[in-house]
This record gives sequence, structure tokens and C-alpha cells, in this order.
Amino acid sequence: MKHPESNALARRQQAARRIGGRLEVQGLGIGYRRADGEIVGAVRGVEFTVEAGSSLGIVGESGSGKSTVARALLGHCRPGGVITAGAVRIAGEDILRLDEPARRRLRGRHIAFVPQNPLSSLTPHMRIGDQVDEAVRHLRGCGTAEARARTLELFEATNLPDPKGICARFPHELSGGQRQRVVIAAALAGDPGVLVLDEPTTALDKTTEVQVLELVRTLRERFGTSLIYVSHDLGVISRMCDQVIVMHQGRIVEQGPAARIFGAPAHVYTRQLIAAIPRVDAEPPAREPQQQQAQGALLVAKDLAFSYPSRRRAWFQPPPATPRPALAGLSFAIGRGETLGLVGESGSGKSTAASLVAGLMAPSGGSLHFDGQPLAAKATDRSPTLRRRVQIVFQDPLSSLNPRQRIAAILERPLTLFTGLRGPALRERAQALMRAMHLDPALLECYPRQLSGGQQQRVAIARAFAAEPDLIVCDEITSALDVSVQAQVLELLLELQRKTGTAYLFISHDLGVVRRMADRVVVLRHGEVREAGATRQVFDAPADDYTRLLLQATALHSVTASPETLAA
Repeated sequence: MKHPESNALARRQQAARRIGGRLEVQGLGIGYRRADGEIVGAVRGVEFTVEAGSSLGIVGESGSGKSTVARALLGHCRPGGVITAGAVRIAGEDILRLDEPARRRLRGRHIAFVPQNPLSSLTPHMRIGDQVDEAVRHLRGCGTAEARARTLELFEATNLPDPKGICARFPHELSGGQRQRVVIAAALAGDPGVLVLDEPTTALDKTTEVQVLELVRTLRERFGTSLIYVSHDLGVISRMCDQVIVMHQGRIVEQGPAARIFGAPAHVYTRQLIAAIPRVDAEPPAREPQQQQAQGALLVAKDLAFSYPSRRRAWFQPPPATPRPALAGLSFAIGRGETLGLVGESGSGKSTAASLVAGLMAPSGGSLHFDGQPLAAKATDRSPTLRRRVQIVFQDPLSSLNPRQRIAAILERPLTLFTGLRGPALRERAQALMRAMHLDPALLECYPRQLSGGQQQRVAIARAFAAEPDLIVCDEITSALDVSVQAQVLELLLELQRKTGTAYLFISHDLGVVRRMADRVVVLRHGEVREAGATRQVFDAPADDYTRLLLQATALHSVTASPETLAA
């Protein structure tokens, strides 16, 4: 039986849908202003209509303009961006023709936005309840008590556990899936008729992603909200959306019903996108004999353990009981030139293991050996040679690249530090790294924020290879990449591994990617190993129920098209 307050919320949402659930975009053009004042077109002639209560997916590779279009639906542009043409009509008004105060009255009340990274959109020093209360008060003009009641109602509607307890927590105390639900709740605070979601599940593991997507689907059906869903995950779009737009180089190259787009794509670019999706049931690439672990273990981890310190509620109170360890008894070995995959849902300990191997944190128990010698726990205690030989690439490239430095400085510093290159030879090597990553060397003069997410990640990978390492820890490095760029990066990693013998500790929640990359795989849950073995064996005949659950969640959001269609 539905809660009365939830029924009231549903009625308000239905009314909002009738008022402003239809979105119409005509001839949208967006450009970016260069230093000389000239405007370079990024989006050209985009047109589509979303009827009330329906859903539209926008897909395309990095730099295709899909996120630029998503922001323009609310009258927003990135710094330097200019909307040069077109109309965006919501609730009977062209948001592009309104002044800023009028736009703000539409935002949140008729159209709302859910960003890709919930942690960066939540204020870290404010409690969760206070942040959503603020949105409710602003959008509904109500008092403190009514705002808190509405916040609890929204948390219940988005299936957050213990809504009152969630209100008292800070963003870092929530899981990734919980933070994303909070952001969705905040977006629903003004009962919008249209909800724009920009890559909302990119950083989530597959089991958490399924939960969030089911939540979004339920909210759409229950409240009649129209959805604009932007993603590079074609599997998600195929399950979530009625209509699909495929964008390439700022233009729409194909659009139509989702079943037709993914079942029988007409445009060659759409076929390329679908063909590039890593499949969990695909045959992994053949390995060279020299890539096997038989050559000897490069890295050995034995009984690694780690627990995050408990936080006391007040200075005069004793700390709470010791929390559940983030890792408990993790053991594995990585051979020279081998790839070991580490998989599991959010909170399983994957990224903690990455930080321990890279020396960013010290384990509370266990040991690490590298090339037969004990490996110091902290990177600061390791020799310059060891720091060069063990590198890490992080999940979020923008937070790991210095925003005040040009790409040239970001790549040239490790080259100078580890190889001693200077002068023209230094710049030539940096340009070679860019070309190896399929990036234009002209981007060396750009700052990180001037690059797309996929370009930023390839720069981060180039920086790691600048040190010519023996082992690279790859922590969810393809989660922000579209499938076509992801396929290029994975092929590049395999090619570099064949040439240099570099070993990878490959951490990912995308089992299709792990199937393609890893020789062996370790499945983690709650910091403990649930299953380990050869990738083919674990994926084809999983022995543990949890592994089967992960594989089922992946299969649920896969895209299938006949080989004949893709080859046409």
C-alpha cells in the first residue's frame, strides 16, 4: 500500500507533467569562443521533440556534443560556450529567449538536471538533509518544517534507507549509489515535468547501476516525468528510453525508436558504436606466450588488510566499535606482462586495494613484494626507481590533473623526473605520447578543463606511461569513456603491453572490459575474495552466487544486434 504522502507527491508530479512535460528543440546551435574572439561551432542543427511522459536517449562518443546539448536544455553552457541559434521550448516558453531571472524560475520547477558526478555536486561540509531542504525551500517557497517533511518524502520516494538517518550524514558518508539517489531527490524537489540526466550511472558498479536505473524507471512511470537521458552506455539507453538520438561531431546522424536503432542501426557510425561494446560473453584476445605468469611474479600481495579509522561523534565520547574492514586477507600475484582483473560492487574494496599497491595508503596488515623484494607501504618511502616502476591511473582524470597546468607541463614533468629529458627532445617525446593515445599534439597547449572527459583520461594514461613503468594500477580508467574511445584505449593498452611487457592491475565494474583485458580475475565483496581464477573459467562457469549476480546484472543491460546487421 502506498504511503499517503507519496500519493500526494505523485499527484503533484502528474500536474507538473501536464503543464511542462513536453520539450521541443529546434535548430539548436552551440559554439565556443576562441582566444581571438572567433566562435567555433560545436553543435549544429539539433532538433527533436520529447512528448510528456516519454523518454529520449542521447548517445555518441566523447566530444560529440551530447552533454553540451543537455546543458543547453536548461540554458546553460560551459565556460566560453555560446548558444548561437535555435529554440528550446519548455512549459510553453523558449528558455533561450528569457533573461536569467526568468530562466531560474523554469529551472527546477519545469526542468531539472541530474549531473554525472554526485559527489562534486553536493557541498561536502553540509549535511545531506540541509542541502535538499535548501532546494525545496527555494523551489517551493515553504518554511523549514515543511521543507524537511518534503525532503523525507523525496528520500522515501527514491528508496533511500533510513531517510532521517540519511539527513544527518555528510556526502562522504554515503555510498555512490546513495549519493546519486540524493541528487535525484533534489532534482525532484520542484516537481519538474522534464528531468535531464547526464551520465548518472557512469561511476556506479553494475548492481548499483541496476538499482538506480530501476528507481528512475519507477519514478517516470509513477510521476509521469519526461526523461532526457545522456549516456555513452548504449545498454542503459536501450533499456531506459523510447526514442534515441545518435550524435557525431555535433550533429544528429540517426534518430528513431530505441528498438530499431539498436536492433537494426542504419548509420555506419551507430553500427560502429554497437560493435565496440565489450561483451561479457566475447572470446578474449589471444595472449602472447611471454605475457603469462610463468615468467615469475612481479607483484605479490599476501593477506592485505585495511580498515578506515572510526569517527567519534563528539570529542568527549569514545570512538565507536571498530568498523568492518575495507579489506580482509586479500592475496594475489601478478606476473610480468600479465593483467589481473579486480571486480566487485561499490564498497567491495577494489579502490582501497589500488591505493595500497600504489603506496597512497599503508595496509593495516599483510605484505607487498615487488620483483622479489619487500615493497615499502608508503610511496614516499620507496626509491625513485620503484616509484617509476609502479604507476597508477585514477578513475576521475579531472581531479588527478593539475587544472592550472597545460597538458604539456603535465606530461613533461614525469618525463624530466624519470628520464632526464629536456629541451626539444622533451617536447618531441610528449608529442609522441599524445599521438600514441590518439590525441592531437596541438592539445598540449590546452588546460585539462578544455578537453573532453575521454581526452582527459587518455592524458592521464599517457602520464603513467611516460615513466615507462613495469606495473600500472588502472582504477576504473574506462568508466568515463564512450564505447568507441574505450575500445581504442583498451586496444592501445593491449598493444603497449605486448611491446613493453607492462603488467596491469585492472580494476573495473564493467565485466565486459575485464573479460577483454584480464588473464585472471579476483572477485571481491565486502573486502573479501569470493572467487578467483582464470578469466574464462570464472566468467563461463562461475562457482560463487555473487559472481553469478554480477554477470546477470551485466547481461541485463547489454545491447544485442545481429552480426549481419553490424557488418552491413
